[in-house]
Amino acid sequence: MPDSEAGLTLVEMIVVLAIIALVAALIVPNVIGRPDQARVTTATTDLSTIASQLTTYRLDNGAYPTTEQGLKALVEKTTTPPLPATFPDGGYLSTMPQDPWGKPYVYESTGGSYLIKSLGRDGKPGGEGVDADIERKH
Repeated sequence: MPDSEAGLTLVEMIVVLAIIALVAALIVPNVIGRPDQARVTTATTDLSTIASQLTTYRLDNGAYPTTEQGLKALVEKTTTPPLPATFPDGGYLSTMPQDPWGKPYVYESTGGSYLIKSLGRDGKPGGEGVDADIERKH
């Protein structure tokens, strides 16, 4: 193999590495901001799962758990009236749900309707972007 071909391979490798570095420089800033977006997606998915189990609870017992009973009524049989007529072994949820930022979901209910929400990254009502509340009503 002549020496001139070996130099060409080195130049090709440098060009490929430069292209990879350029692509990485364009992509990395976009990926770094994604953990909070992933948490927002996780919270939205969690709220859908909780809402589904609340619907099952209502179908079994005629009403949603009250605000006083809270989401804990999906994990273990509540002793706070109104008592559920039926309660499955293992509960409707296996563990007490927390939002992706480690805070409990807010739950309010009159028995006929409910509101569940995460207060977002800042843990305070309102906010914008990833600090905004994520909620689901029925």
